[in-house]
Amino acid sequence: MNFDFTKEPGLKLVNNYLETDVVPLVSIITPWYNAEKNFIQTFQCVINQTFLWFEWIIVDDGSTSVNGLKLLEELKKKDRRIKVIHKDNGGIASARNLGISIAATEYIVPLDGDDLISPNYLEMNYWALKLNPDASWSYTNCVGFQGQEYLWKKTFSSEVMKTDNLLTCTAMIRKNDLLSIGCYEEVEKHYNEDWLAWLKLLAKEKRPVHINEYGFWYRRSNAGVLSLVNDNTELQERAKKVILQAAKQVKKEIKAIEYPFSDNANSFTAPRICQWPEGFCNDSGKKNILFIIPWLEMGGADLFNLQLVKKINRSKYKVSILTTERSNNTWQQLFEEYVSDIFNLPNFLKMEDYPEFIHYFVKAHSVDIVLLSNSYLGYHLVPWLREQFPHIAVVDYVHMEEWYWRNGGYARLSGVSGNLLDKTYVCNERTRQVLINSFNRKPESVKTIYIGVDQNQFKAEESSKGNIRKQYSISNHSHIILFPCRLHPQKRPFLMLEIAKRLQKDEHDYTFIIVGDGCQLSDMEAYVNKNNLQNTVIFAGRQQDMRPFYEDASLTLICSLKEGLALTAYESLAMGTPVITSDVGGQAELINETVGRVIPLHQQEDSDLDNRDFNDTEILLYENAIIELLSDKKKYSQLCKNARARIEEGFSTDIMVNNMEQEFELLLEDQHLIQVRNEISKKLKCIPTLPMDYYTIYQEYEKAKLEQEEVWSAREWFRTLYEQEKEKNLELEQIKSMRSWKLTQYYVSFMENTSIGKCVVRVRNLLVKR
Repeated sequence: MNFDFTKEPGLKLVNNYLETDVVPLVSIITPWYNAEKNFIQTFQCVINQTFLWFEWIIVDDGSTSVNGLKLLEELKKKDRRIKVIHKDNGGIASARNLGISIAATEYIVPLDGDDLISPNYLEMNYWALKLNPDASWSYTNCVGFQGQEYLWKKTFSSEVMKTDNLLTCTAMIRKNDLLSIGCYEEVEKHYNEDWLAWLKLLAKEKRPVHINEYGFWYRRSNAGVLSLVNDNTELQERAKKVILQAAKQVKKEIKAIEYPFSDNANSFTAPRICQWPEGFCNDSGKKNILFIIPWLEMGGADLFNLQLVKKINRSKYKVSILTTERSNNTWQQLFEEYVSDIFNLPNFLKMEDYPEFIHYFVKAHSVDIVLLSNSYLGYHLVPWLREQFPHIAVVDYVHMEEWYWRNGGYARLSGVSGNLLDKTYVCNERTRQVLINSFNRKPESVKTIYIGVDQNQFKAEESSKGNIRKQYSISNHSHIILFPCRLHPQKRPFLMLEIAKRLQKDEHDYTFIIVGDGCQLSDMEAYVNKNNLQNTVIFAGRQQDMRPFYEDASLTLICSLKEGLALTAYESLAMGTPVITSDVGGQAELINETVGRVIPLHQQEDSDLDNRDFNDTEILLYENAIIELLSDKKKYSQLCKNARARIEEGFSTDIMVNNMEQEFELLLEDQHLIQVRNEISKKLKCIPTLPMDYYTIYQEYEKAKLEQEEVWSAREWFRTLYEQEKEKNLELEQIKSMRSWKLTQYYVSFMENTSIGKCVVRVRNLLVKR
């Protein structure tokens, strides 16, 4: 995970100030002493919260800065949720306790005046505590920034907490539990008051919820309270004594509720609805679109999502994102540049709680359109969503059909859900025909909208040409063939290696650069070594910026068994690099004779996944196409010009976003569509338990699958141990068969079992003692 520490929350104000009164559900408590230096950023973090139902109690702890106090009063007037309380200086614990005493809600969030929280911090923590009534507090992972940069993510341990504080001061805590321990002890102005509070809660056998998100940003500075304690030996000793005494009171091991949560199957919990007032968040007049997608990772489908949220008209639409699969979400910070409302459900909810949160979210955030893409869980919620919310439009975007996976993949589920969906969008015409002909979708209900590419971002620049050749020491006479993809059987990387092996014998020089990683990487490296292709094939690994590779490549090669319409094909053409591709998905809708070549597929998708026995005819077709396109410099130059022109004519992301916006307007204004979804909702309300059970059964399937994956992981671990032990035993047997081993054994036997040998040993021992 390449974390960008410069992308701090609160650098700009996103939300409007709230000028109406709300009934708060959360109380933020901020001790404030001459804290104006970094306070604006903290202020903007709080105002930017996706959860509006809070009060913010700022306790001025006897500040002496006139400008700081003036700033506080000015900010207080901007939002009705802010309260400023003044008191004599007494330290952080004293200020927090005063704030807690006047807090009007059940949940307390201590937040210092220079620290930061992510936009979704309150909303995640509120729901994590609400749905875990036996938990006392909820907290997230931590980002250290400014003076020190680090990511702090530790599994909770009450035993470790006795000697090391795993937590920070900011969390969401039940007020009653804080009151039960006397809140924060005021034994010193500056000491580890938050650590002491955690230990006192643990002593009362209270347990936390650990949310798997980096929601809290801890500003590391030499002027911070932690530094004051650590730099003062006498103060540090007194604080240490207080902590040691509290730690002795923690008698039992306390387990946290850790997310992602592994729940047992066979609970069969039906979806629950949430009683929540509708429409409060929608005071901007914008239409709200909710994306339900699996994750925020690198990939073609994910780039479609990213380009859409990046370029959509934000004066007309607001986008929220819910992800449904366990993932590292390595692209999350990219999405956060354009979307504040991002919630990775497995990181703070149990699967059985997803429907209740989604039900709440649709109501509280005034969702108008739900857009599904590649989420199995999302598809299984469609009947229930349609029954519960007749007014919202529910659509999906399908990137491809996959016959080798669940008999069609997401395309099959789109077909099953067709009567409940307002519309389905696909990235190529071939997939549209599959939905119509194989999954019985009505032609008018499925529309092709090509994804395209950002033609301004992917544009050849002469100044950067040659960088890849220089980096990998590639001769100027060598033709670079680029193979950019996930190294998975679907992409047929071993076919690419067969092509490279054939071309190695050609009179011309070729260098194949593989950009990407995946499950077949180690097998591919072994193949390259076995076939002496080290000078022909380069593994460049996963790359954030593909443009330098397209810049120096002569051709881009795509030989997949399955594609929708490959992102790499769009990018390559935009950079003026011709493409040779297999005839799968919608590739032939983009690639033609003027910009590359399309090669017939000689394997069957449903039966030849990871079949590495390739037809000689197919290999030869690729080989000949590469040689043909690169043999005539004049024709090749024209191909490059045509490639860029083809993107500019009709395959840019600007066109895609414009088409999607037109569709969104139609979904919300077409009276026929509105009438149809209302009628479907009425019919489903006559059989409400069926939509509920449709999700419940899927939920049980997913839980069982996760259990099987855990069993499989354990099995593989034991298998690896066995193989390692077997390998060691084999090595030992090989050693025992060696002549030197036999001589050693003979020598040991001679010295231990013969009278001469024993005599020699005695003499040697006498000599050693001297």
